Amino acid sequence: MAKRRISKEEYERVLEALDGVENGASLSEIWSVLGKGYPLRSLQRRLHELVETGRIVQAGAKRGTRYFLPPGKMPQATGGASLKKTAAPEGYSLPGLSAEGEAIRREVRQPIPARHPVGYRREFLESYRPNTTAYLTPGIRRHLAELGRSSDEKSPAGTYARHILNRLLIDLTWNSSRLEGNTYSLLETERLLDQGESAEGKEREEAQMILNHKAAIELLVEDAAHIGFNRYTICNLHAILADNLLKDPQAGGRVREIPVQIGGTVFHPLEGPQAIAECFDQLLATAEAIVDPFEQAFFAMVQIPYLQPFEDVNKRVSRLAANIPLIRRNLCPLSFIDVPTQDYIDGVLGVYERNRIELLRDIFVWAYERSSARYAAVRQSLGEPDSFRLKHRDLLRRMVGEIIREGMDRSSAIRYIQREIESHLPEPERARMVEIVEEEVMGLHEGNFARYRVRPSEFQEWRARWK
Repeated sequence: MAKRRISKEEYERVLEALDGVENGASLSEIWSVLGKGYPLRSLQRRLHELVETGRIVQAGAKRGTRYFLPPGKMPQATGGASLKKTAAPEGYSLPGLSAEGEAIRREVRQPIPARHPVGYRREFLESYRPNTTAYLTPGIRRHLAELGRSSDEKSPAGTYARHILNRLLIDLTWNSSRLEGNTYSLLETERLLDQGESAEGKEREEAQMILNHKAAIELLVEDAAHIGFNRYTICNLHAILADNLLKDPQAGGRVREIPVQIGGTVFHPLEGPQAIAECFDQLLATAEAIVDPFEQAFFAMVQIPYLQPFEDVNKRVSRLAANIPLIRRNLCPLSFIDVPTQDYIDGVLGVYERNRIELLRDIFVWAYERSSARYAAVRQSLGEPDSFRLKHRDLLRRMVGEIIREGMDRSSAIRYIQREIESHLPEPERARMVEIVEEEVMGLHEGNFARYRVRPSEFQEWRARWK
């Protein structure tokens, strides 16, 4: 059979879909622009051919792959590291940013060609003096301390975290994985952690990422009296988080010896095994010397990803390491609830490319307020009612009520939520709404189900099946 001749128009349609998309687009985003009538396999072949001929640029790998038109060329990440800039945000953005945070966000959202390439600046780490230099102001530290205080303050290390461990495992695992591009929903994450059931249609790496988070969090809580900013803790934390996810299995827990590039940024990490090892030890010694637990937590969030001490999984390590001082001191943990992925990426980019911490600091403070509100019921930190929930309260009430009345189990509920939200909400609002509905369902108990207009018998029947 003669090979079909591919028309010029087929290639042009793909190129037009990428025109003006400064941060690139994924396969699914391009497909949605072309229309679902365009065969997906044909699109995959056309993209491959356009990359081979140099007409477009490919960056990232697997689900993180994105395509660009030159000159917006982004370096291919090695070692698996990537900072994926999304073409469309999640549908909401962090409220109340500082003027400095807003300025940083504008700077790092410029197209790649407009941003000046930079390398690792060792003086950014060396200029920090523990308990003299401070990323967080005294007012911020006092504010966070007030929010995070618990009645377990004088109990053995890790007591507070153990009290809320079931909830913490789900929240921190799901949110940290979500910030890496993991597509598991909150309910799918809960089912995997509780019952060991992987979600249908998801990649194996996503389930592995979630299970690794669970094991890493359990290590921090169970060994709370002995963890700290030392090689034992941080390297083992990395080994657990990276388990079965690295190209080189021996790289787990091992300080990086090879160069890496990070997709989506003009930042080039430090090279040279000796220099990396020296900076890693200095970073750990500096962090361990910091007295204030919140300053210590934020220092880890800033400096660990900036150094890139491991071949990959550095941001995940930094998010869990930020909880080390909080768990040790029986303060409310930080689980990154509601943090928009794009804002988090922008905050990290501000550190990478400008050595500016203000945007990431805004995110850290806001995230801790949200976590404290969940775990310590500090309602005043939330301010005004959530306008998004208010806007969609009728849909939320109807969906949760239907899940109960129909006696749905977790699998049925996941499918129902996805179907209903896709039918009623535009794309930018769907991810946020899925999260809200799933949190409502997971938070149901005998004292709050009446607001969904279901009978006690219906709730009891649903609860039995749900368990």
